[in-house]
Amino acid sequence: MITTILTHPGGAHKDDLLAACILIATHGAPVVRRDPTPEEVADPSVAIVDVGGSHDPALSNFDHHHFPREHPPTCALSLVLKDLGLYDDALKFCDWLEPAEWFDSRGPKRTAEWLGVPRKAISQLNSPVDSTLLRRFAQKSELAAGDTVYEFMRIVGDDLLTYLKEARERLDFVGSHIQRWSVPCGDENIDTLFLPRTTPELDEPSNSVASYIRAQGLDADIAAIVYPDRRGGGYGIARHEDHPRLDFVRVQDEPDVHFAHKSGFVCKTSASTPERLKELVSKGWVPKA
Repeated sequence: MITTILTHPGGAHKDDLLAACILIATHGAPVVRRDPTPEEVADPSVAIVDVGGSHDPALSNFDHHHFPREHPPTCALSLVLKDLGLYDDALKFCDWLEPAEWFDSRGPKRTAEWLGVPRKAISQLNSPVDSTLLRRFAQKSELAAGDTVYEFMRIVGDDLLTYLKEARERLDFVGSHIQRWSVPCGDENIDTLFLPRTTPELDEPSNSVASYIRAQGLDADIAAIVYPDRRGGGYGIARHEDHPRLDFVRVQDEPDVHFAHKSGFVCKTSASTPERLKELVSKGWVPKA
């Protein structure tokens, strides 16, 4: 059981802050910001984050600064998430995690190069939410229950853990119901994912299917998705990642299509049979010129 969370003094960064948030939410322990003693490094009840020169989960030590230069981008948050068995899901569901690893271990210039954006874009993405919490955390030498910053960090940690738990449950749920169709479109076949109506129903079925595609590494394979319409008894049909050969304006005059977005990326239909839904996907296909 963690009784103390210890991290470095001075300036705070996103990785040590978020690692502390996760540990606060998990253990409810106070935070101390100073260098650890050798006795604390050897004490598994003291979680040592982003300082101490040791990565040893058995001793609750989560520092990455001693890793060799060629080590994959890693930060203190990565190490805490790995210890909790949440790292792989966090990489799948939290698009901000990998850039945070790069920023902390490679710096802003190389992170910008890796992202393919100008160096200035890194600072342009900062907001008062980031800077205020980091600054207030950095001003503290100790934090405990009841402190405003500590309680906000607990909320951040709780929300992140809840999000990862629910995202995993949702992904598993979609995976147990999803169907993969090969839909004939002219002289080609396109891969389409179909999510039937389920009990219970998902709050955001289209987003859930899109998350499933990303998590399974299917972005390059799937052209369209078909999912329950939350506003009616039919289905939505959408092109995945703006597939260039699908335009659902082409089906706007079909008798069972009650909405087709003018940009062509989605339509809504009262149809419910797989045969008719596949037909509508096929009718949205744009032949080669």
